[in-house]
This record gives sequence, C-alpha cells and structure tokens, in this order.
Amino acid sequence: MSKSNLLAIDVGTQSVRALIFDLEGALLDKAQVPVEPYFSEHPGWAEQHFSVYWSALVRACQLLWEDGSTTPDSIAGMALTCQRATMFCVDAQGQPLRPGIVWLDQRKCDAPPSLGVLWSSIFRIAGARDLVDHFRNEAEANWIAQHQPEIWAKTHKYLFLSGLISQRLVGRYVDSVGCQVGYVPFDYKRLDWAADHDFKWRALPIRREQLPDLVPPSGRLGELLPEVASELGLSPGLPVIAAAADKACEVLGSGALEPDVAALSFGTTATINTSRSSYLEVQRMLPPYPAAQQGGYNTEIQIYRGFWMVSWFKQEFADKERRMADEQGRPAEALFDELIRNIPAGSMGLTLQPYWSPGVRDPGPEAKGAIIGFGDVHKRGHFYRAILEGLAYGLRAGAEQIEKRSKQPLRRVVVAGGGSQSDVAMQITADVFNRSTVRPHVYETSGLGAAINIAVGLGLHKDYAAAVSAMTRAGREFLPDAAAAQTYDALYREVYSELYGRLQPLYQRIRKITGYPA
Repeated sequence: MSKSNLLAIDVGTQSVRALIFDLEGALLDKAQVPVEPYFSEHPGWAEQHFSVYWSALVRACQLLWEDGSTTPDSIAGMALTCQRATMFCVDAQGQPLRPGIVWLDQRKCDAPPSLGVLWSSIFRIAGARDLVDHFRNEAEANWIAQHQPEIWAKTHKYLFLSGLISQRLVGRYVDSVGCQVGYVPFDYKRLDWAADHDFKWRALPIRREQLPDLVPPSGRLGELLPEVASELGLSPGLPVIAAAADKACEVLGSGALEPDVAALSFGTTATINTSRSSYLEVQRMLPPYPAAQQGGYNTEIQIYRGFWMVSWFKQEFADKERRMADEQGRPAEALFDELIRNIPAGSMGLTLQPYWSPGVRDPGPEAKGAIIGFGDVHKRGHFYRAILEGLAYGLRAGAEQIEKRSKQPLRRVVVAGGGSQSDVAMQITADVFNRSTVRPHVYETSGLGAAINIAVGLGLHKDYAAAVSAMTRAGREFLPDAAAAQTYDALYREVYSELYGRLQPLYQRIRKITGYPA
C-alpha cells in the first residue's frame, strides 16, 4: 500500500483529535476524544495532568483504526499541533513534577527575579517597563520558583505541552520553533532561544539546559519509538515532523500564506493573523509569533475573550435555547443564529466593546468591556448580535493596525475556528470588513496546517507554496451586503473607534477605586 496519508494530532483545550488527510487536503478520517480543560484548586488557577492529554491522544489514534476505513500502513508521517503556553516541569527521569499550568491560568508572580539597575533603567527610558513587568509577573516559571521552590529545584526540563508530547513520541527533548509562544527566553526575531546577553535570562529562573532543542517547522523531530508506536497502533520508526502551535497551523491550514491575506480565528481567543517572511511588530514592542512555515512570522492581534463570549452568553442568558437544543439534539449555537437572523445590522444602535479581559497594549491592562445604546426595543437577540458585531469590529481594528504598519492592504479574509460555522457570524464579518469572506474547505484547519508540514517535510510537496495550492481551497464565500456594510462602517468609525479612548479614563478610575482588573 502506498504511504501517502498524513496523520495530524491536534491537542486542544477541550479535546484531542487525530486526523488523517491526503495530499489534496481532504479529511479522510477523524477521531476526537474530549478532555477536561482544567481543574482548579484555587480561584484563578487552571491546571491539568499530562496523563489526561496523553491518554486522550492514545485513544484518539486507536479509534482511527477501529472502523477499518483507514489503516496505519497508509500513513507516511505524523505531526503535532498543540494549544499554546501550557507549561510542565519534568524531572531527570522525564516525569512531570506537578500538573501542567494551562494557558487559561490567571495566577501571577509578585516577586520575580530582579533585572538589576541597568536593565531597569533601559526599560524605563524606553517606555517598556509595564510590558517587561507583565512578562515577569505572568511567567509560570517565576510563580513556581517563588511558591514551589522545591519543585523548581528538581526541574530537569521546562517544557511546553508540545515539547513533553514530542519527547514521549520520539524519546528526545525536542520541540518545534513554531510552538514557542509563552513566557520563556525565546527570541522571536531570531526564532531561537535568546542570546546569552538577552534580559530574559535575568527576568526568569530558566537555564538553557532546561529547555529542549528546537527544530523548524517541516523539520524532523525524530522517529516514533517502538513502544509508543505499538500503543498508538502505528508503525515503529514513523517520521515525526515538526509543525507549530494551533493558531499558527490554523493560519497555514486556511491557506493564508501571502501577507495580504487575513486569517481570522473565531476561537476561544479571537485572532487576526497575516503571514510574513520578515519580522514586523504591529504593536510596538510586541513581537510577531513564529509561523507554521519555516522562517515565517504571524502578525497576530488577539481579543483574549473572543468567541468565549458566545459560551458566556449561552451560560448566562440562554437557558431557553439550551433546553431546546437538548430536546432537539442540536447545538445551542445553531438556535442563536435563528434568534438574530432578522435583527438588522447594527443591532438597533447597541454597540459592544469586547474587552471582557484586559490586554497588554491596545487595549491596555485597565480595559473593561462596554455596551452602549440600550433602549426599550432591545432584547436578548440584540445583545447576542452586538457580541458578534463587537468581535468583528475588534478584529477590523486589528486589520487596520496590520495594514498601517505593513503598508500593505489586505485583499482577502479567511475565517476558521468554531465560530466560523455560524453563517450569521460569517455574514456579519463580511459586512464589517466590507470584503469577500470565506471559510476554508475543511473545518479542521489546525490539523490541516500540521499535515501541510508533513507533506513539505517528507518532500511529498516540493515547498509550502505547492502544498498550500494543492491542499487548501475556499469553501463557502460570503459577500458583503452594501447597505449593511455602510451601516457598519459608520458605526465602526464614528462610534466603536471612539469608545476606548473616551472610556479609558473611566476604566482607570474603576481600577483605582475597586482594584479590578488587577
């Protein structure tokens, strides 16, 4: 049998998926195993045991072979794409010393290592002190070293979840360059661990020998260990190819290889990304992230509580739809589309600023969410539509930042992620951006991005351009409605764009009076 199929493992926050693609980007088979996103022993904590992820990965692979529609003999190689910034401490025997700190964790270190007088002065003069303090306070390694010094003293390796899974697969401490998004001493410009003189080595307790070796996307991490191959039902020695973190693979799997294509992700965190071959800071002193293609960068701008807001709305305001969905065997989100389908563009003046969680810059750490324009005509449906419109406004603002800094207009918008399955959300996006907006041909774009890396790494497609051309294509297209686009443009420019600047002083007062957000 010809070995031309590609196995992508996608380890997300809520599930692990094993996906088989062919060289034309068709999804041949899929198995999904849910995982508990985290457990919390204290308010704001989010942790999970490595065994939860590994057991789900093993089960997902085993499920693929049970129905016999695809076979392990057809697999040419495998790759991993993974949630970002979930961190593990590992001992000298390769065993986790504590549960992983999941990216949703909110704890902060209040006594990070001192930077010294020189670095502190440099950052104060450069106006970067708040950013550097944010980096030091948010770093999971600093919290562990402060509050669990006995754990940190035993830490032989400090790894992203992707790095620990890769070690289990190939028996080496190795990880993809494309997975290094978090509070570690990584140089985003050089796409490598920071140089010896970089301030990050002073800002963190991490030593170079605690970190894995890095391999660029499409490079070979190693070969599948015989005992692991037996557990997964795969062939021993199967090539394991480096891919990237889930958002980066989603951009690649959406076909957004050119810098004038915007890739929107309607996930828990909503993002807008473009791919570039050169380093560009869209927001000052905030680096682009490693792309899923070798030597590339993603100019990512985030709305941290993105389509999480849909889940929040469902939990807090949609008991009726949840009951109906259970009775009908449908997802509640499908009923939300029906709830708002006949509400006009602009939600009859209701305008939402989606800063339910503050940012680092644009918006700043004082930011809060806001809704203005309420009247007696407004119902739950208007509120829900305003959420979708506010997220689209926020992503459009990100697009304008990218265009301004790159001096390159965006010609095309591709939308992936769970929220992209809503036709109403897609149409709102097309109208707010006033551009043709498309879904990729498959929903599993993170997995497809990982599969593209396998194809390039094994020479099954000659390069990324050839692989993207062969394996990605547009699905359904949504064209802007002229009248709706005109309404949204006016609301965006004359209302939404004014909100943050006018409310920022009030947010600062709220923070001063109440201490929230910290």
